Amino acid sequence: MFRNFKVVPHIIFGRGSFNQLDDILAEKRKDVGSFMVFLIDDVFSESGLKERIPVKDQDLLIWVNVNDEPKTKYVDKLTNKVRTYMESGSNDLPDGVIGIGGGSAMDLAKAVSLMLTNPGSSADYQGWDLIKNPAVYHVGIPTLSGTGAEVSRTTVLSGPEKKLGINSDYTVFDQIVLDPELISNAPADQRFYTGMDCYIHCVESLNGTYLNAFSKAYGEKAIELCREVFLKDRSDKNGPDKDGSDSDDKLMMASYFGGMSIAYSQVGVCHALSYGLSFVLGFHHGVGNCIAFDYLEEYYPEGVYEFRKMMKKHKIDLPRNLAAGIENKELEKMVDVALVLEPLWENALGTGWKKIITREKIKELYQRM
Repeated sequence: MFRNFKVVPHIIFGRGSFNQLDDILAEKRKDVGSFMVFLIDDVFSESGLKERIPVKDQDLLIWVNVNDEPKTKYVDKLTNKVRTYMESGSNDLPDGVIGIGGGSAMDLAKAVSLMLTNPGSSADYQGWDLIKNPAVYHVGIPTLSGTGAEVSRTTVLSGPEKKLGINSDYTVFDQIVLDPELISNAPADQRFYTGMDCYIHCVESLNGTYLNAFSKAYGEKAIELCREVFLKDRSDKNGPDKDGSDSDDKLMMASYFGGMSIAYSQVGVCHALSYGLSFVLGFHHGVGNCIAFDYLEEYYPEGVYEFRKMMKKHKIDLPRNLAAGIENKELEKMVDVALVLEPLWENALGTGWKKIITREKIKELYQRM
């Protein structure tokens, strides 16, 4: 059976497109008393962006903290905060949930929009197609590019027992606003790590057993754009490239295309290992991917070689010797988290992957990091 997957139905792209957010949301506001929920990375709480957000008097604005990877208990806390706000007014669901920030902030917005219409804890829905009810209308606005969270059908969460996404067609945003101006001032290291998330899942997609012409077309374009952004010289930090094009525009489109590539394919070995690093050691997803990918010449030799060139060019020093002080029970938990992600291993190594990847092999990889 071919998978009939859902894509984001409404997309706006271009410098300054964020200024149209008020008009976009106006079409979804039901009446004078209804409200929107804005979940915004708290790094912007004292920035100029704060003044540009079209928040109305009745709306609920929540500054979210993403110093840690998104957790199910944080999603539940945010959802309860929205429900409490609902009870203080008409008790109706919000007209929409808008997530502004990097992949973590957008994942929180997707998760809250789902949990407002589905009972229980977000931990109950970690897996594939467990969500039963459509989400509240939700909008994603990236301020970092690379994760593909703006286009993916998952919201990646760390729960009590595992790090695993809520994978569902209902997770997909209803609207995304892709404004390259919003990523222009991202810190250089964050820009690199999130950009490498895109580069790495394109490498994994293009070398995977699930690959077809659809995924290949998106993946090849995304990886081409990543090479232009991270291997070619820029005239200055945030300005146009020497050839007259702009790296922020390219990176934003690379993220979109990269996310589309894995929609009909999958990621692979690196992402499976990265989930274990994030769950046990607390590394953010992009950093965890880079740490793991640097040890995967056995699986992605050309990609790792090129990745190291990008690291050298951008003067990136990865954390090392992670296993030096780790307890065996933590190492075993990392292996458990990685092994849960069976579709990733199958994409990377085929249906017989269990004969290739053992617990001992995964431990060996972690112990090298």
